[in-house]
Amino acid sequence: MPFKFEKLEIWKLAIEFADEVHVVTRRFPKEELFSLTSQFKRAADSISLNIAEGSIGQSDAEQRKFIGYAIRSLAECVNCLYLSQRRTYISPNEFTLFYKRSEELFAKLNRFRTSIDG
Repeated sequence: MPFKFEKLEIWKLAIEFADEVHVVTRRFPKEELFSLTSQFKRAADSISLNIAEGSIGQSDAEQRKFIGYAIRSLAECVNCLYLSQRRTYISPNEFTLFYKRSEELFAKLNRFRTSIDG
């Protein structure tokens, strides 16, 4: 693996999370295609994109900054979860499953950011 981020568990978890978001949003109403569906998918994709970007030739401070962006994107996803549940696009069980995955990823992102020297 030539890229540092490919070895990171947080990147792999973020990719899986984004894939799951893409699957569940396929069921959202067509009227949401350019609003909630698009926002949720972009925010989910942004988590792994920021992890990758921050790991390439950046200083520790830059990497910490990009992990912060990934955390913010994850927070957007959590908000999208709430909106999706309120609008009954996802079930309470799906909400719980995604929320738990979000918490796990949030904790790991925070630990990783704290572990970066600087």
